[in-house]
Amino acid sequence: MDEYRQRLEQLENRIALLERNLDLIAAGQRRSSLRGLWRRPPIWTFEQYPPRLLNLTAFPPAPPTPANAPRIAMVTPCYNHAQYLGATIDSIVSQNYPNLYYHVQDGASIDGTIDLLKSRGDGISWTSEPDKGQSNAINLGFAGTDSEIMAYLNSDDMLLPGTLAYVADYFASHPDVDVVYGHRVFVDREGLEVGRAVLPPHDGKTLQYADYIPQETMFWRRRVWDGIGPIDESFHYAMDWDFILRAQAAGFKFVRLPRFLACFRIHDAQKTAATYAVGVKEMGILRRRALGFDPTQLQIRRAIASYLAKQLAYHYAYKLSLLRY
Repeated sequence: MDEYRQRLEQLENRIALLERNLDLIAAGQRRSSLRGLWRRPPIWTFEQYPPRLLNLTAFPPAPPTPANAPRIAMVTPCYNHAQYLGATIDSIVSQNYPNLYYHVQDGASIDGTIDLLKSRGDGISWTSEPDKGQSNAINLGFAGTDSEIMAYLNSDDMLLPGTLAYVADYFASHPDVDVVYGHRVFVDREGLEVGRAVLPPHDGKTLQYADYIPQETMFWRRRVWDGIGPIDESFHYAMDWDFILRAQAAGFKFVRLPRFLACFRIHDAQKTAATYAVGVKEMGILRRRALGFDPTQLQIRRAIASYLAKQLAYHYAYKLSLLRY
């Protein structure tokens, strides 16, 4: 009984916090609320709870693969990620999607990646050769491919079961939609679940100020790639945001799908000061291009506050089982 009361009290406290933040924003009294949302919004809080086993059977089954399954081309850019690459490959090939082209573009790794790729036999396509970085590797992987749907999955991330069939079914039944993405799961270096991000519907205005789309969950039609061109190789950190903004500016339609589609892995190798500095510079370039001016941090916070408030609402509605995915 005491444990039940404690859990009930925790739920009530969470609801009270949600109501407080939403009321403050709605009333225009936003300073403290904005500061809290900006510092630790659930969408960008990776480690939300102690590591636990990732229960793949808990996610809903995918719909049947549509008749005349559209061709999906997926590329994994890779460099010295042998410890994670196997799980990435397995998460794709185990989908058993009947019309899939999957290619690993390795940048001449020296950590055992090539032996791992060789061990896969003819199950996947792969190349190992020096490249000019991640963006170049993605473009090399897609060169010469013929498909209706495209996506890339980094060598430390994973698709969730049923994702390819679900995405193919959605595209087949929504011919007007060009780009889709979904909710994400955060896992640690051991593959244990440490958090989840439930996103509200797509918001094009917010996207000009901050990239909230989980790249590992994103799929697009071939006509997007043909219309705006490949990944811009001058970007080494924000290449996905650049691609997204160009697609949005060209008028392609985005939809956030109501499903967890992939896992984003958190590990120390991602957190280098040099990479962060490059990221800040590139994000500044993209904001200036999209907005026509260089926004201050305060302007960015104000512009994304409404989206973060909605994400907070979706986050707690999901945690309270008011929303199910």
